[in-house]
Amino acid sequence: MVAAGAALADEVGPSNWTMGLLAERVGVRTPSLYKHVGGQEDLSRRIAALALSEAADAVGGAIQGYAGRDALAAAARAFRAFVLRHPGRYATTIGMEPRGPDDPLAAAGQRLLEAFMAVLRGYEIKESDTDHALRMLRSLYHGFATLQAAGGFQWSADIDESYEWLIAFTDRGLRAL
Repeated sequence: MVAAGAALADEVGPSNWTMGLLAERVGVRTPSLYKHVGGQEDLSRRIAALALSEAADAVGGAIQGYAGRDALAAAARAFRAFVLRHPGRYATTIGMEPRGPDDPLAAAGQRLLEAFMAVLRGYEIKESDTDHALRMLRSLYHGFATLQAAGGFQWSADIDESYEWLIAFTDRGLRAL
């Protein structure tokens, strides 16, 4: 049910899917869905946990064997590719807060955070600056990918070239710390 909901969110957007549309998609009546999930909010939370877990797998897998700028670039590209492939499911993660340490959303979010922390270990960042550096990475890469997924870059400059420029800029900034 979660995979079908995630696919539907990718197709129609996270604010446009409904339990009725999902039921139609999987070939059941809407009340049957409630045997598997507690409602749309519950399913959204599960989709968000799935999205964070998949993003963590993508980023974590991409950085294996790399350090420094190479790890940064691999993580950035993997994250962007994930968001562009799965814009709806990724969008469900925005503003979705874990309800406690045992929430699958917390575990999935922690895995993604750890992948980006592994990237930062390739730089000489003071422990007191780690949170700031993580927020910067998320802001840069999340912002670019979600803007691109929404068709937010309408001018003629090559989008891939701009993203590579962003990666290089981020690397220079992290090395300058």
